[in-house]
Amino acid sequence: MKQLYKEKVNSEAEISKSELLNLNLFWLGFIIYVFAFSFSMKGPEKLFQVLQLASLLLIFWGIISLIRFKLENSYLQILYILYGLWFIFLIFQNIQPFFSKDFLLYFFLNPWYGGMLYFVPAVLLFPKNAIFYKRAIDVIVALCIIYILYDLVFFRDLMSSDHSNLLSQELVETSFDLSIPAGFILLTYKYHSNKRKLLAIATILLTLFFAIVRARRGLILMTSLVMLFSYLLYVIYSKNKIFIFYFSVIIVTVISLYAVNIYNIKTNRVLSFVAERGDEDTRTGIELYFYADMKPTDWIIGRGINGKYYCPNIDEDEESNYRSVIETGYLQIILKGGVISLGLLLLITVPAIFKGIFYSNNILSKAAGIWILLALISLYPATVDTFSMRYILMWISVGICYSKEIRNIPDSLITEKMRGKD
Repeated sequence: MKQLYKEKVNSEAEISKSELLNLNLFWLGFIIYVFAFSFSMKGPEKLFQVLQLASLLLIFWGIISLIRFKLENSYLQILYILYGLWFIFLIFQNIQPFFSKDFLLYFFLNPWYGGMLYFVPAVLLFPKNAIFYKRAIDVIVALCIIYILYDLVFFRDLMSSDHSNLLSQELVETSFDLSIPAGFILLTYKYHSNKRKLLAIATILLTLFFAIVRARRGLILMTSLVMLFSYLLYVIYSKNKIFIFYFSVIIVTVISLYAVNIYNIKTNRVLSFVAERGDEDTRTGIELYFYADMKPTDWIIGRGINGKYYCPNIDEDEESNYRSVIETGYLQIILKGGVISLGLLLLITVPAIFKGIFYSNNILSKAAGIWILLALISLYPATVDTFSMRYILMWISVGICYSKEIRNIPDSLITEKMRGKD
């Protein structure tokens, strides 16, 4: 059976030189794009915008040249077409802003709330072969290195003792999209070298540390969940379960005793801000304004990609009382595309979770299912659908989970392909 899978995988892994070049150009463009945006927080903004615009040429060239309108699962095919048609409707629902230079720059250069996120589902149509998945992992490694460089450059701001420093909070939130994809390497630990695993662990720990320093509770939760699920997968598939269990008990006991007897969170410089914000409610007021302003039709179809809602006295120095962003992820989806957008997303992703976690024979598929699950959980504390590696990985994971062939490939064969040469 393994030999049959090996022959099939080898035949499907074949990729032409032009396809490989286009794939590399796509990922190169993406890396340049997120690098330029991340470092534009404190730097020559115009220069970084030029870099982003140049990177878009590589990204769109890659998308156009790599997509193949073929999905093996008929259920996914129908929903994916509906999802794409709905996005087209949202874009043309309010076409007038596209004649504005400022809006176009926002649309193409803001990866969080601009329009590039609508192109991310296109990766589901990329060739599904070993080289594609290997390149995705290579990009995660590159982002880990960029993230560490980012921390070194902005270390003073990240460690600022001024809790009202909005720049430091924005820096942490921006860097999160660089670092959190490292969690996918931890979830698929079996396929990677020790160097890559150590880099991923260091990246995730740094992410958790700075999230704690800046008291970003949503980031702390999301990072902790990635660590927890990675650990659970490791325990389940490890051959030394008894040793790992007792080692874990010892570690937890030591940390607990240290925390209770020695550590005072309220007097500690790093953790005191978390203690102060522990029960602070920063969402309810905004959400109540959102609920009050949304009409029944808005709930169903949204207000389009330029949709806004009335929310006074929230943003400082805001000329208008209308906001185009709500920090609660699932409400952001509803604001732009209504319950229809959210419903189509759930209809695609929820079955993928079950297929990946419960109906698969390898860690890659289970990790893909878990990644999608974590993305849906994260829709409350954060906006997940952004032009980021985290969101790209979600759609790559959808493709993995819906592929019966990929779900049945033995782990040993995946390891061989992931660690082998192109």
